[in-house]
Amino acid sequence: MNDVSQSKTISFNRKARFEYSIEEEFEAGIVLVGTEVKSLRQGKVNISDAHAGEKEDAIWIFNLNIPEYSGGNRFNHEPRRPRKLLLHKKQMKKLMGRVKTKGVTLIPLSFYFNSRGIAKIKLGLATGKKDYEKRDTIKKREWERDKARIMREKNK
Repeated sequence: MNDVSQSKTISFNRKARFEYSIEEEFEAGIVLVGTEVKSLRQGKVNISDAHAGEKEDAIWIFNLNIPEYSGGNRFNHEPRRPRKLLLHKKQMKKLMGRVKTKGVTLIPLSFYFNSRGIAKIKLGLATGKKDYEKRDTIKKREWERDKARIMREKNK
């Protein structure tokens, strides 16, 4: 598996790690048409509202918004159409089994081009956080920020 850091990241789902506890991460290819790839190369994509699920014995991503390509013609793509994800059969069966479990969902974490220039999406197998877990996350983040500020002032 290629590391996301050595690739060109197009979009992060910043809400995902706050709203959900990520159990496992998977990398998947995605079936795109030409104008979608051109729009992605311009950095236009919104994955914050997207989710993945089962359809026709495959895993598809729904509500992924790739805006129409400005230089496209009448054959431009539909921005929010469902897109098929490319996974190994073993991974697909594992994910479908886990998603059928109560409270488990499949959400996109990031969208990027790998080192070979192929569009990839990083998916997370996630369970929703409760309100008190979100408050703990906020407290930890604020403490880390305060700790860094205190250390900076101490080192002056």
